[in-house]
Amino acid sequence: MWTDKHRGIRVTQEELLCRNACGYYGNPAWHGLCSKCWREKARPTGAPRQDTRPKNDGIPVTFSKFEEKKNIEKGHRINTMRRLFWGSPSSPKRQESSEDHTKALKAFQSLEPGDFASFLKVLRSPPSQRLQSQCTAFLNTVEAYHDLPVQKQSDLVQDFYMSFAEHFSSFSEAHVTQIMEHVEKLTMTRLHKWVFCHDSCDDEQKDLLLQRRIRSLNWVTPQMLDVPFPDKSTTVTTDPFLPAITAIIEMDAKRAPQDKLACVSKCSHHVFEALSISNSEPANADDFLSGLIYVVLKANPPRLHSNVQYVIRFGLPHSLMAGESGYYFTNLSCAVAFIEKLDGPALNLSPEEFEGYMLNQRTPAVGEKRQKTASETQQLLEELKGRQEKLDKGMDTLNIQLQNWVQTVHSQLDEATSQFARVQKEIMSQADVSHGSSSSSQDASPQGDDKNQFLQVLTDQHAGLKDTDC
Repeated sequence: MWTDKHRGIRVTQEELLCRNACGYYGNPAWHGLCSKCWREKARPTGAPRQDTRPKNDGIPVTFSKFEEKKNIEKGHRINTMRRLFWGSPSSPKRQESSEDHTKALKAFQSLEPGDFASFLKVLRSPPSQRLQSQCTAFLNTVEAYHDLPVQKQSDLVQDFYMSFAEHFSSFSEAHVTQIMEHVEKLTMTRLHKWVFCHDSCDDEQKDLLLQRRIRSLNWVTPQMLDVPFPDKSTTVTTDPFLPAITAIIEMDAKRAPQDKLACVSKCSHHVFEALSISNSEPANADDFLSGLIYVVLKANPPRLHSNVQYVIRFGLPHSLMAGESGYYFTNLSCAVAFIEKLDGPALNLSPEEFEGYMLNQRTPAVGEKRQKTASETQQLLEELKGRQEKLDKGMDTLNIQLQNWVQTVHSQLDEATSQFARVQKEIMSQADVSHGSSSSSQDASPQGDDKNQFLQVLTDQHAGLKDTDC
């Protein structure tokens, strides 16, 4: 898929398509096939269960008879699922009037794109009781048998999608797609905890291996991947790929496959925006894949392998086989496959140089802009250190001044206290002298009031000095 001509990473549109030339996007996880071709190829070659093998008493079974037996078993399985989730067609409890069926179809047809809340409201309405019962029965059954191998769970979910879509066969393809996206979100949001990173597969071990692989490649620079970066003349100070890195990390927090695909699409849009900032020319497929690989290496998204496999197993086929989401997800799968097989020639490095980087014996050359940034940062740190030392000295000086002021206030308070005691003593002595005669006491009554007022003023001043000291 990749060649070393002109760029370390190169992929054509034809290489992204299915190897069977069906026109849909392929995927490295399916050996270059689309989901439809892969399932058609995987079903006949799957190991049959022992209790369903044809018994012929030693007579060889021809291939045509084996295929006929498999088709009969497949038909029985589908009919069993229909009876389980829908009930028998002759059952009076499962019958619904044509009027209710028409009302339900009209309600589903009037839904706005992306209005999941209205979808739930319509599904829970009385005319849609049969569809709601089908969803509830399927979810309860999968939860009850969550120990089944993850591939069998995937087959059950995909069969459920197909059977549920048959209710809307009279709708346009766009309406059916819209409704099935709501069905997928409802189904997988509830089943996520049972089927994601299932115990029957080795997704967890592969997550750890991929995470270690990406961590060991943290030395890869955009220049090695031929990712266009802003020129020195531009005013861009931060990594333009930072929004894309944030978007791809958010994928693990989502539950529904379509929400995870939305994170991949959001990340891809940010990659194109970053490439448009970094390069005056429109970004091509090679630039996009290089930028996406750089984003994955810098982000090291949590449980990346499990998230990719979860979307492949339980996502709607049309979301992966065609359209914008299918193109972006196929490129993400190619990026993961490229990282797993990354070697020196893909980065325009010799095997010795690549091995030196992997063993931490070499480090990438630092550009002039990065050196300038490091120098400016060091200078700023030294300036901040000087300002901090100056601030510490100022705080020490202010502390000394505060202590001196406290001492001054104490001395003033002691002086005011002694003066108050002398004045109070003089006033008391004068009051005793004037208390001897009644006439003089009448005349001295106003003077006594003046003295009491003067005593009150001194008391208030004394209290004010105490408050100031506190």
